[in-house]
Amino acid sequence: MTALHDILAAQIARQGPMSIAEYMAACLLHPKHGYYSTKDPLGAAGDFTTAPEISQMFGELLGLSLAQSWLDQGAPAPFTLAELGPGRGTLMADMLRATRGVPGFHNALSLHLVEASAPLRAAQAERLQEYAPHWHDSVDTLPQAPLFLIANEFFDALPIRQFQRDGAGWRERVVGLQDGQLTPGLTDAAPQAALEQRLEDTHDGDLVETCTPARAVAESVATRIAQHGGAALIVDYGDWRSLGDTLQAIAEHSAANPFTHPGQADLTAHVDFEALVTDLPCAHSRLTPQGVFLERLGITQRAQALAQKLSGAALESHIAAHARLTHPQEMGSVFKCIALYPKGATPPPGLDP
Repeated sequence: MTALHDILAAQIARQGPMSIAEYMAACLLHPKHGYYSTKDPLGAAGDFTTAPEISQMFGELLGLSLAQSWLDQGAPAPFTLAELGPGRGTLMADMLRATRGVPGFHNALSLHLVEASAPLRAAQAERLQEYAPHWHDSVDTLPQAPLFLIANEFFDALPIRQFQRDGAGWRERVVGLQDGQLTPGLTDAAPQAALEQRLEDTHDGDLVETCTPARAVAESVATRIAQHGGAALIVDYGDWRSLGDTLQAIAEHSAANPFTHPGQADLTAHVDFEALVTDLPCAHSRLTPQGVFLERLGITQRAQALAQKLSGAALESHIAAHARLTHPQEMGSVFKCIALYPKGATPPPGLDP
């Protein structure tokens, strides 16, 4: 048992079962025992690997896409360059390296990072020190200025609630105690106004996930873009509409039971892109598979250029990285990209309106 298990078990014993959202928030962000509060989860020594850690090409192409969007909007200066959940700073470092040749881009930018993890803030500070980054606990404190933002595997870690359909009502999935163990269960059925429209496309027993925090972040970003200009590239796994249980735990690069070792595994869920972007104050692009997006940006040509200088194991690793990012059986189809941008403008390169 982990220390956090005992804390949550005692809380449930006092107050009753907690929602999946409350459970996720405690597991990831508990100030003393939360997953992101206590460790650097990335890379071979961590629990999972993200696209920027796989290949420099990912960050380079996303950086150039955002920079072109900045040029298309008249190169506003100054502007905010921001990342939500920047990991070790690898993605942002690759973006900044690739955009050095964009006239005026670096002189106009102010770098802002939204990061909850102290260990990861330290890694970002070391990697990005020449750009004098500013850190934020919340997207709400980002400057009121043109905003060009990247969010890669950020929204999947925000706490979700889960509801199982029962007739015209919904039973919420909650975490309770059984024989001293944290165990999922269901509440009694009740109407859910926020899910009224999902009665049209679901059946009894279907499970739907909602993520209020994700919508709040999207609205904050979209409001800045609508008022000041800019663009946001959002890359994550998920689909246009939520259906089914997608809560998962990852520890040491393998799937784990989400309820067994709270605080010791990463908890994520698929992003419901429809709920994320519908009726925002700015425009959004079509949802596009990551592989298609990267191919449109020229990842194969970039991979071929980099391969000219490689041989042996380095070349094999490079070829594997290209395939992992783009192949439908790897990250190419389960990961999707969508952009936010001002109404009347064009989306960043690689995406359709």
